[in-house]
Amino acid sequence: MNTITLHAVVKGRVQGVWFRQSTLEQAESSGVTGWVQNLPNGDVEVMIQGEEKAVRQLETWLSQGPPLAAVADVESELVEDAQQYEIFEVLRQPR
Repeated sequence: MNTITLHAVVKGRVQGVWFRQSTLEQAESSGVTGWVQNLPNGDVEVMIQGEEKAVRQLETWLSQGPPLAAVADVESELVEDAQQYEIFEVLRQPR
């Protein structure tokens, strides 16, 4: 299994539209780990770790998000030597 870690920042109308909870549900159903959090500037930050296909599928979903979201852009990059995540969680305080 080829495990990768992807860091993404989602821009647009992505707060107050159930984006974090929907991302959590998508991640759990995909079997990936990591976290999602709101940023003070209105963006949503996501760290996704798992099998490459599952990570890429969630990355694709981020560009659409839940029904009430209006995603303008997703900036993503692979993370080398990332820490290992055991679960996928919603962070309430920015890292």
